Amino acid sequence: MNIEILVATHKKYQMPNDFMYVPVHVGKENKKELGYIGDNTGDNISLKNPNYCELTAMYWAWKNSKADYLGLSHYRRHFCNKALFMGTTRNKKKNILTSKKTQQLLEEYDAILPRKRNYWIETNFSHYAHAHNGEDLKQTRRVIQIKYPEYVQSFDKIMKKRSAHMFNMLIMKREIFNAYSEWLFDILFQVEKDIDISGYSPYEARVFGYISELLLDVWLDVNKVKYTELPVMFMEKQNWFKKIFDFLKRKFVSKKPQLG
Repeated sequence: MNIEILVATHKKYQMPNDFMYVPVHVGKENKKELGYIGDNTGDNISLKNPNYCELTAMYWAWKNSKADYLGLSHYRRHFCNKALFMGTTRNKKKNILTSKKTQQLLEEYDAILPRKRNYWIETNFSHYAHAHNGEDLKQTRRVIQIKYPEYVQSFDKIMKKRSAHMFNMLIMKREIFNAYSEWLFDILFQVEKDIDISGYSPYEARVFGYISELLLDVWLDVNKVKYTELPVMFMEKQNWFKKIFDFLKRKFVSKKPQLG
């Protein structure tokens, strides 16, 4: 199998040694050279990186890669055989998904996705609206209603769920990757035209990267893709106290949002 998993990065980092991993410098246009392939070659949206995050690497792969199987991961976040929440970066690196294991899985499944992230006390919509601007997600629904009305029922269903495949991480057969990319970017480009983010902070300006995380399950639900899930490993230490505190703050301090 000709498999390429793009590793989206904006800085030099210790990358997996396996040949299927291809580091891609996202937002490379007008930036300092890192020695990686840039997302600013060929047909690209490199300049949109502040708003689309790792999706500029996904778009680049869709338009320029010749691989039969395509995937997306992050320089600090990788698919793995078993989750390691503790330990050194070196030990974690040894457990990153290999090309051999990937080939075995893709012989049986059409896609490999991260295990779903559970919110328990939040729906997918309320979690998004507590963390970001819920109106942007409502506008996304309006765009889907116009462009892809057959997806609206699944959109509403996914928004009410309390778990989702997050991180914009995936590995797919080429034809499935292409179909998903065409659908996703068609929606996001329209939402970009419809909303005003001129007053957003740099964090909030990453809006289209955030929205896309919730659209993947909508597309999967409608197209009935046969997939398997793997754990995702964060390569560095995480401040779990801060993450939990921020989650609870958003939940109980912010005004409760409504989808309708």
